[in-house]
Amino acid sequence: MSGLLELVREDLRDFGGYKSARTESLQGEVWLNANESAWANPADVRGTCRRYPEPQPTSLRAALSALYGCDESQLLIGRGSDEAIDLLVRALCNPGRDAVVVTPPVFGMYAVSARLQGAPVIEVPLRDGAEGFAADLDAIAQAALAAKAKLVFLCSPSNPVGSAIGLDGIAALATRLLGTALVVVDEAYGEFSDLASASTLQARHANVAVLRTLSKAHALAAARIGVLIADAALIGVLRRCQAPYPVPTPCAEIALAGLARESQLETGCRVALVRSERARLHAALAAMPGVLRVYGSQGNYLLVRFHDAETAFRSLLAAGVVVRDQRAAPQLGNALRITIGSPEQNDRMLSALRPQEAAA
Repeated sequence: MSGLLELVREDLRDFGGYKSARTESLQGEVWLNANESAWANPADVRGTCRRYPEPQPTSLRAALSALYGCDESQLLIGRGSDEAIDLLVRALCNPGRDAVVVTPPVFGMYAVSARLQGAPVIEVPLRDGAEGFAADLDAIAQAALAAKAKLVFLCSPSNPVGSAIGLDGIAALATRLLGTALVVVDEAYGEFSDLASASTLQARHANVAVLRTLSKAHALAAARIGVLIADAALIGVLRRCQAPYPVPTPCAEIALAGLARESQLETGCRVALVRSERARLHAALAAMPGVLRVYGSQGNYLLVRFHDAETAFRSLLAAGVVVRDQRAAPQLGNALRITIGSPEQNDRMLSALRPQEAAA
């Protein structure tokens, strides 16, 4: 048994899971094994939806493993990154016993999944300093060891604050937690970052797992295609815990088309534009008298503190510009998160804030 599997709940290590009709390697011309309709729905012009999809579509797995530079055996496709987060918590954490470490202010689904599983949530807040928000990796290690945590979630680039964690720090944390916890690095915004992926650490650190998604840079949020890259033995366990047919055929088809060479070239151009616009907006917002601070970002968004965040939020809404209100999050009582849009959208956002600037 892989050493990493010792982190899996004892009752799930040999769990067989549900075997759907599509998991059996059978050949034939008349398929009467899954109680599917013999006819397509009138709205299904191509007739591709009457049969259940492949649980892990072969062509899509190959495309994603090529995209992320990993072996197919290390890759699990799910309904967005959210499903992978939930699977990890359910498979590794015994309710009431095995803790999950999170670093607020951060993406809320880590704590939500933990609480739904009854896993204790250990918070190690990010530190807000001169260089922006940063993860306290030493405090994270100490907290994880003290609480006997099974999972440590690191968001890098971190949502909503925009900071990223260096690979040396992640590697050192994984070394300290070897045999006790899995370090999960959420790289939903990795395409916008200057840093290499933490998946490059996995050859030397089996207890590092990486989350990726097609929702952000690849503009396929509605397709709900997320990926977990991890030790092949752990992926095997999670596949057996996963609900049947997690990847609908239409979603797999558009994802595969979205990863074609021409699509990826266009995605690369758009990522470059977002990075350029991110720098332009950072400078423009920082120059506004009504702005207290604009944090550096490795994602496709900026976290901005305002003298009067309520007025800024209302001014933007009045102009038809919707941003994310972060004021309820820890340490962010005067902050809004602004996604980097098209140059025209960004100009509209800046114009909406200028009346507040004049008033200031």
